[in-house]
Amino acid sequence: MAVPLRVVVVGGGIGGLTAALALRRQGVEVVVHEQAPALAEVGAGIAVGANASRLLRRMGLLDELAEVAVRPLRLQFHRWHSGEIFCAHEMGDSYDELFGAPFLTVHRADVQRLLAEVYVREGGRLELGRECVGVAEDAGGVELVFAGNTTPVRSDVVVGADGVHSVVRAAVAGADRPVFSGTSGYRGLVPVERLPRLPELGFEPDRPALWLFPGPGRHLISYPVSGGRLVNLLAVVPDEEWTRESWVALGEPAEAVEAFAGWNAVVAALLGGLDVVSRWALYDREPVRRWSTDHITLLGDAAHPMLPHQGQGANQAVEDAVVLADCLADVGRDEVPAALRRYESVRRPRTRQLQLASRRGRECFQALDGPAAEERDGWLPQLPDRLAWIHGHDAQAEPRGHAG
Repeated sequence: MAVPLRVVVVGGGIGGLTAALALRRQGVEVVVHEQAPALAEVGAGIAVGANASRLLRRMGLLDELAEVAVRPLRLQFHRWHSGEIFCAHEMGDSYDELFGAPFLTVHRADVQRLLAEVYVREGGRLELGRECVGVAEDAGGVELVFAGNTTPVRSDVVVGADGVHSVVRAAVAGADRPVFSGTSGYRGLVPVERLPRLPELGFEPDRPALWLFPGPGRHLISYPVSGGRLVNLLAVVPDEEWTRESWVALGEPAEAVEAFAGWNAVVAALLGGLDVVSRWALYDREPVRRWSTDHITLLGDAAHPMLPHQGQGANQAVEDAVVLADCLADVGRDEVPAALRRYESVRRPRTRQLQLASRRGRECFQALDGPAAEERDGWLPQLPDRLAWIHGHDAQAEPRGHAG
């Protein structure tokens, strides 16, 4: 009987845990090492599009996720100054029928907790407080060094799912510099009871929607999470001074309010309801030429960090994870290099395209009033067709690539 592959996943976020669960179900021996001492309630909301939710449904996770998520009924674009709706798209059942799986908004911590619970329940090993500080590859595999431990951990395959500051990425692709967008984002969560119903502006927290407020030089996106108890917001502003690349660094709620002075009543209510706000300098990286060596590969932000303007960071990590598990299924040790090349050949073109599209997304959301905004408003009614390549994608339906 063949000895199962030994895989170490570095990073216990959404991508790393999805990969570990999917790999374990393929008969692969997996251990996840996460540097945090506990899976804490950090971060804010994420949107799970059909391209990820169809994969989570196949993994048997969607029903449990839906219990803590929200299924928005509409997508609404509002004028920045008046708050009136100038474009809207039905979601809910209409979105499901169009793309074949649901669109959900959910707190990032709820997704991470669900994945961890299922993974551990099925016998998976999750090691917390394990900061990876060294990666060394040889012909037979990889040795990892963790802070405070003198004995290295050896594995046949290492998956770097350790985020935008990935130690594993540096071992694969070398050192690179982050690309600063010149913007920062205020992120926060507002209890729904603090928010007024403003039906004349299409803002009714008891009728869940995605509320988008594009405006000249800045924009705000908001949606409910945590079963509708909280409303998540991201407000993006021009900012050359705040350069801390962290989405949990604290900012000042009053600064966020001031940044949108003169905007409409919904934006004022959202920002005015914040007690705590994080401030996040928006960086990405240039697409790398390779993700993998013979025994190491990357996924999620470690492979393709992207700006948030397509809402695809977590979704692409889930796609990566499932495709990687498929490529490593029933693979012997001598077949690992070819399997990792197959994985990369499938995933890298799509994520490169999304990295670049996410950069362009800012131009849509922050167009200046006048011809640029009018051009955007002209194509927004066709938005579902323009996004079909993202949300309609089935990562498991595409060929696994070739070992070139």
